[in-house]
Amino acid sequence: MELTHLKYFLEVARTEHVTQSAKTLCIVQPALTHALHKLEDELGVKLFKTQGRNIKLTEIGEYFYKKVKPLYEDIEALPAQLRAMENEQSATLNLNVLAASTFVTNAVILYKQNDPDLRFNLVQNEETTLYDICVRTYASYKAPAKSYSENSDEENFVCTENIYLAVPNVAQYRKRDSISLKELQETNFIGLYGSKQLRNICNEYCERVGFKTHIIFESDNALAVKDAIASGIGVGFWPEFSWGRINNRRIRLLKITDAEFKRDIVITLRRNKQDNSRSERFFRFLTGLLKRTEKRKKPYR
Repeated sequence: MELTHLKYFLEVARTEHVTQSAKTLCIVQPALTHALHKLEDELGVKLFKTQGRNIKLTEIGEYFYKKVKPLYEDIEALPAQLRAMENEQSATLNLNVLAASTFVTNAVILYKQNDPDLRFNLVQNEETTLYDICVRTYASYKAPAKSYSENSDEENFVCTENIYLAVPNVAQYRKRDSISLKELQETNFIGLYGSKQLRNICNEYCERVGFKTHIIFESDNALAVKDAIASGIGVGFWPEFSWGRINNRRIRLLKITDAEFKRDIVITLRRNKQDNSRSERFFRFLTGLLKRTEKRKKPYR
């Protein structure tokens, strides 16, 4: 059944007058009559019967009308619904934050000042691929080989930051700029709970030099980790700038001499929408902010 024929049927069923319906539909009467006969032939039933100068629905026609009318109305409404869905999608940015969460959260807050209507859906899921932008980290990132067509749908930005040892600013560490993990065999360590990727990177480096950390405290809040280190509860691995500013009067960052402790932060943009313009703008903003922060080589405000 052609959608146009259903439209003609519904209009004639409403007016019960072929000539009037033809004027409303802006077609000639013979063409309308031909379309109705074609629909009846396709269905194998009579939908209309003549009654004086007008036509009426048959009993089968009335049943068909009741069934078709809501279906046709739903179909007619679909284009507007699809456009609304597209607008909703373009106004929502799905952001998968697996690393540098403090940096990313502050970037979102800054960006909302310029685009307050953009909604951010933040998740932390290493398994999902349902995102517009993903922030993750590796000890050393190597981009997978891809075809040109695949590369056009995905874009990666990579920056590198050192990983230091954060220690309380006490006499034991106050005059030091570097330290060996071998000096920390009996030292308590503090970590950021949920930062699995960074934890794995640090564990990998420690295994290479034969060192095992003794974790006594974890928190899902970077500020709590900072305060715990500043109070002398323990020490912890600390990315150079992506976890935010530290108070140098309370905490010192020491370079680790046993190996080159560093990580690559990778920001991936996926062009998986019909309109990716807002995702692309935030990607440029986020990567630009990270470039400037990396260039300064110090924790951001």
